Amino acid sequence: MQKLGAVRRALEAGELDGGMDRLLYGDLTAARRRVAALLDGFRQTFDAGEDTPVVLCSAPGRTEICGNHTDHQHGRVLAGAVDLDFLACAAPNGTNTIRFQSQGWPLAEVELDTLEPKEEEKGSTASLVRGMAAQAVEKGYPVAGFDVYAQSDVLPGSGLSSSAACEVLLGVIENHLFCGGALDPVTIARMGQKAENVYFGKASGLMDQTASSVGGVVAIDFAEPSAPMVRPLRVDLDALGYALCIIDSGADHADLTPEYDAIPREMREVAACFGKTVLREVEEADVLRELPRLRKAVGDRAVLRALHFFADDRRVEEETAALAGGDMDAFLSLVKASGRSSWTLLQNIAPTGAVKEQAMAVALAVAERALKGRGACRVHGGGFAGTIQAFVPLELLDGFREQVESVLGTGSCHVLRLRPVGGVVLWS
Repeated sequence: MQKLGAVRRALEAGELDGGMDRLLYGDLTAARRRVAALLDGFRQTFDAGEDTPVVLCSAPGRTEICGNHTDHQHGRVLAGAVDLDFLACAAPNGTNTIRFQSQGWPLAEVELDTLEPKEEEKGSTASLVRGMAAQAVEKGYPVAGFDVYAQSDVLPGSGLSSSAACEVLLGVIENHLFCGGALDPVTIARMGQKAENVYFGKASGLMDQTASSVGGVVAIDFAEPSAPMVRPLRVDLDALGYALCIIDSGADHADLTPEYDAIPREMREVAACFGKTVLREVEEADVLRELPRLRKAVGDRAVLRALHFFADDRRVEEETAALAGGDMDAFLSLVKASGRSSWTLLQNIAPTGAVKEQAMAVALAVAERALKGRGACRVHGGGFAGTIQAFVPLELLDGFREQVESVLGTGSCHVLRLRPVGGVVLWS
């Protein structure tokens, strides 16, 4: 670790430029200002001196490319890290308390005298801090108190998974400060999932954390969740002539946890009809053959969601092959098919019973019209609210963004890049 003052001097001398460029920070002048503000925030928040040894760490948001609600059924997904991240300055504080300050949010303080989940912390940043520390301790590492000042440009409620980025960030910090770098990216991802499931109290698969932790574009097979198979892909959308856009529908995820939780629950209900735990253990042919019985046992929506799982799980392999071969026509056709399946079978475009307000459906209709029969768009992430995803031909990008924002509001269309690295120590 280097002292705070030394890091500041290295920043001013341009010694961090290579690392920031690797993380696709773009305008290096703006990136230097961001890091300088981060160092100032750390110093002011924790009354740190210039001789305080610190580490700079980053963890990216992620975009789901294919495999909508397949990971929690031990299925396959295609995902990528994006050029928005959680950036943090951290240092041991010599106490038994972790202090986590995310810019613009209340300070989270977690005492390490107890590492069990706390009911009163569920849904809070403190629960993620406790959950990540607890698991590092369970693995035999001597986690002690440390201070973190973080700044995030991962859009909240965007389906880019700011929570997973936060979990991976904490894992990277603890790995560096206390674990001697022994935790690999997939292990950190699994720690993040448990922190979110058990400590935060939100059901989720492992895709978000894996994509953020590993980085780049990855095809992930969760047939064995304790040891997922991760296949990195080389994907350069610019070279293929397309931009990745994430479009804010204008609706947020507040109070939608029951909608999200119903999807894995209903899929598991179908699996249980065959004596199995998840749909990956069930044959699609058996589901089709038993449709009359299943409809009576679990209801039509659960059956339709199961059919979506089988179709989107299979599409992951097809989209992976198309991207690996640079076949954008095949890839875009599959993106459209995935979007239709999410709408008609998975049914995660509008909350149950919503009639007057259907922001996701409107966003999809606006984006499809703006694409003029080219590119592709689909729901992004969990659905029901938040964002959609579009692959836009570069020559249409300016007009596409203008048309979308004329309806959904200025700043609603975010043009992102696929970041080649995941959770990482930027400077130590």
